[in-house]
Amino acid sequence: MAKQTLQQIIDANPEAETFRFGDSAALCNQILALVRSGAKTATCEALSVYTDGEDAYPEVGRRDVALNWDGTPAVMIETTEVTTRRFDEMDAEFVAAQGQFRDLEDWRKSYSAYFTKHGQFAPDMMLMCERFRVVEDYA
Repeated sequence: MAKQTLQQIIDANPEAETFRFGDSAALCNQILALVRSGAKTATCEALSVYTDGEDAYPEVGRRDVALNWDGTPAVMIETTEVTTRRFDEMDAEFVAAQGQFRDLEDWRKSYSAYFTKHGQFAPDMMLMCERFRVVEDYA
C-alpha cells in the first residue's frame, strides 16, 4: 500500500491537529522513537501555549498527527487523558510515562531549561499533561 500524504490523512481526519515533538530535529527523532516503541505514552506543555491561542488544546478521543521534523506524517496518536498541574507538582509516575527521563529530578532539570529557553519558566507555572496511544504509524 502506498504511503499516505499528510493531506490525505487530514482529509480523512478533519478534526486532527498536526504538531512536532520537541524543538529540534534530533529531539523530534528521539521522541518519535520512544513513542513508536511504546516507552512514551504521555507528554506535557506549558498551558500558556494553549491559552495564548498558539495551539489547539488536546481533547480526549481526538486523533492528532505527530510530524517528522521535515513535516511528513510520523504517527497518529489518540488522546486518552488531559489534566493540568503546576510544574512543581509533577510526579514520578507521569514522568515515567513520558519515557525520556531518568527520574523526576532529570525531568525538572530538562523541562525548566526547555521552558526557560522559550521564555516562560516559573516553578508554579501550569502545565497541560496529556496521555495518548499510537493509532497508526506512517513509517
